[in-house]
Amino acid sequence: MADMTPSEVTRLQTTLQRLLGSPKLTVTKPARKGMSVELAVAGEVIGTVHRDEDEGEVSYAIHITVLEEDLPPA
Repeated sequence: MADMTPSEVTRLQTTLQRLLGSPKLTVTKPARKGMSVELAVAGEVIGTVHRDEDEGEVSYAIHITVLEEDLPPA
């Protein structure tokens, strides 16, 4: 997993806000090296973002976790 630059984090956040239609979405680089970049909505962490570089091409994968306890009742 490659580290993201502050510029990448900002550009990714702007793109995700536009694509997902939510200005409340934030991408946060961790304070410590080696930790995952976090994806949050209105301050609540919903997942992680991972950067991959293969043969000079860069891509970003998002892993979103939804806990069953957060789902509405059946």
